[in-house]
Amino acid sequence: MLRFLTAGESHGPQLTAIVDGFPAGVKLDVEAINKNLSRRQQGYGRGGRMKIETDRVEILSGVRFGETLGSPITLVVKNRDWENWRDRMSAFGDPVGEKVTAVRPGHADLNGVIKYDRRDARDILERSSARETTMRVAVGGLCKEFLRAVGITIESRVTMIGGATTVEEMHAAIDAAKSKGDTLGGIFEVSVKGAPIGLGSHVQWDRRLDGRLAEAFMSIQAIKGVEIGAGFECGKKFGSEIHDEIFLVDGRLVRKTNRAGGVEGGMTNGKEILIRAAMKPIPTLMKPLQTIDIESKAAVTASKERSDTCAVEAAAVVGEAMAAIVIAEAVLEKFGGDCLTDILSSMQSYSARNFISRPPAH
Repeated sequence: MLRFLTAGESHGPQLTAIVDGFPAGVKLDVEAINKNLSRRQQGYGRGGRMKIETDRVEILSGVRFGETLGSPITLVVKNRDWENWRDRMSAFGDPVGEKVTAVRPGHADLNGVIKYDRRDARDILERSSARETTMRVAVGGLCKEFLRAVGITIESRVTMIGGATTVEEMHAAIDAAKSKGDTLGGIFEVSVKGAPIGLGSHVQWDRRLDGRLAEAFMSIQAIKGVEIGAGFECGKKFGSEIHDEIFLVDGRLVRKTNRAGGVEGGMTNGKEILIRAAMKPIPTLMKPLQTIDIESKAAVTASKERSDTCAVEAAAVVGEAMAAIVIAEAVLEKFGGDCLTDILSSMQSYSARNFISRPPAH
């Protein structure tokens, strides 16, 4: 079973991930993983933190001479800004620095301080920050290397920001929001190509691939809606306008449409997997919203942290990573094997026994 955990705070010394169940024999291109980390930091509307951090991954275990060993893989990304926060984020010693008590609407601040009985929202916001997604992108980059080896690729694109759909309109909308001290969200789409038929399962709710993808995408900070294929449009149309008809052409299964988004009955159907996600505007505003101070109980404006005007492009990169993790896990479930050699052999055998392409039984 492929699994991973991440650890670390936004302004702590480093971010860490441990990946378990990753197969042996996958050749890694570390610069490809670093390229994904760089893409997460880019995009029109990003803030000052991206000028400080230049994320690069260090691999501390599970890899030898550029090839995975089958043992747990430890990934680390150092926080360059740690030097400026060493006293305020120290693991021990007396508290230093001003507490964050003006909790932000739309953030984890208030719920977190109540749940964990804290008096300083920094104890919550440091971990709930989208900085955490750095390690998801690193783990996703690892999974992309595995998926590329088995013929599966993943990419993304931003389709809308603040109602704008062309690049020029998007940039103008972000500029307008920034000038007002406001923020913008939008929609991005992730595409998975090359996945074989049958990843996921229909037999239990938690094995359905569409459910697992939706969960993974909804776990990304600020994502408030996910759809696969035609998504919410399915609620507006007749069945004849939604379902993808099946044809057999030269012994091959063919569908002329892909309204299902590559998933039917909780399983891949061989078409391109299309996942779309809606990101809300970032809740840290330069012209803050009204809130309460958890210490004085007074009405105040929310605290300000260094933030972005828009991070939809970055969220799309995180979406790629989460899709890669889910699809990699599904491939390993379906085809098993502790090493790439056995997985490829199993995939080849599975493809060869496709009953559609076999002669009819007598």
